[in-house]
Amino acid sequence: MTLPLYPSLQTNAVILAFALLYGCAINPVSGDREFVLVSESQEIAMGADGAESVRRSVGLVGDEAVQTYVHGLGTNLAGDSERPHLPWSFTVLDDPTPNAFAFPGGYIFVTRGLMALMCNEAELVSVLGHEIGHVTARHSVAMISRAQVAQIGLGVGSIISPELAQFGEAAASGLSLLFLSYSRDAERQADDLGFRYALDHGYDVREMVDVFASLQQAGEAAGVSALPNWLASHPEPAERIERIEARLAGLEDALGGSRVGQDDYMGYIDGMLYGANPRHGYFEDNVFLHPDMAFQLTFPEGWRTRNLPQIVLAGSPNQDALVQLTMAAGTPTEAAGHFFAQQGMEAAGVGPKSINGLPAVQGRFEVQLQGGRIGGMAAFVAHGENTYRLLAFAPAQQLNGYAPVFQKTIGSFARLTDRKALGTQPDRLSIVRVDRAMTLASFADEFPSVIDTERLAMINQLAGPDAAIPAGTPVKRVVRGQ
Repeated sequence: MTLPLYPSLQTNAVILAFALLYGCAINPVSGDREFVLVSESQEIAMGADGAESVRRSVGLVGDEAVQTYVHGLGTNLAGDSERPHLPWSFTVLDDPTPNAFAFPGGYIFVTRGLMALMCNEAELVSVLGHEIGHVTARHSVAMISRAQVAQIGLGVGSIISPELAQFGEAAASGLSLLFLSYSRDAERQADDLGFRYALDHGYDVREMVDVFASLQQAGEAAGVSALPNWLASHPEPAERIERIEARLAGLEDALGGSRVGQDDYMGYIDGMLYGANPRHGYFEDNVFLHPDMAFQLTFPEGWRTRNLPQIVLAGSPNQDALVQLTMAAGTPTEAAGHFFAQQGMEAAGVGPKSINGLPAVQGRFEVQLQGGRIGGMAAFVAHGENTYRLLAFAPAQQLNGYAPVFQKTIGSFARLTDRKALGTQPDRLSIVRVDRAMTLASFADEFPSVIDTERLAMINQLAGPDAAIPAGTPVKRVVRGQ
């Protein structure tokens, strides 16, 4: 027998044939047989890895009462779902972008940015129910299975967003689950399941409409996020609102006695951070200031900057040079030794130096990458109990041109001593229960807020400045942190 000309293709065809024969399971929601290549134990393990990546890279809201509240609501819903045995967890992320998402296996996240937009418990429950629906219907599992067949031999690790590659392979493998886009049919099914879960638990599902309406108004929220925003990862809200309203019209039982839970919800979000947290670093023009870690760094003027939980970036206007600030393990000497000793790295001029009185190790490097030869500078600076890595690079042939800019940026790393900057605090939500009827405009006059009236109307789900507020209503405002 002669060997086939393309054995790998034949092998993949056999794998695919076995996958199609044996990769079927019963969908817990529909009861239909469906094609999946991921077992439940694999689904849980995959979700756990992704969830841990998000917790580590984004961070959690530190209020234990809020975390317990949201987890309790979610587990109550999930316990009566089609998959009550999963290791369900419901977590609030310290992120200003309005968002909610689910990892396989029952790991659900909502952001404080989304909680700032919602006004009652029924809205929150409808969001949690929607995300539970994605898990119970195994939507992400089905997508991963299709991707595995399409990329036989590469596996789930191949579904990695290029935007995350710079944060490391392990993080990308977990966070890539965030970038799986559900089909419109899957989103509709999750909406329907969330509607049913909330209704079965006695909630006023009319509030579900307000969640999508608020998200439609919000667009991209204030602050920069490592997460894809809601509108990027979910379909247009308008169609979903129409479908929910149609379902509401078809309900036989009145919803008058259903739970809304406005007072309880407002009590939990009173004092919650609003917008980006400057304690985690912020920009004043091209100067990056970090109050908690007490340092500052001046990036090149005119470069595009971004502050993410694990990295600060600046890119040149021509998109041919990049400066990164990250943490490094060990002392500057140890971190530099590890960096410059990497395989294929050509290092030059590596040695100790002082940067604004801080001990550092700095050098130049060149390395051949798949896209071409890269040249740059790297500095490792000790400050406080940490070592900071400053990495500046460009195509090797352009390094000499960028060298003065790179050196100026690296040389600007310094202790932050400005008392005003060190004392900067985040804005927070403050709940005021009005003692008489008023308009939003009169509320804003009596209870000043650091955000404009348009945004104040948005977070209170009101039509505008002339919207009426009945006496006794709890109303959100945003106050400057003290």
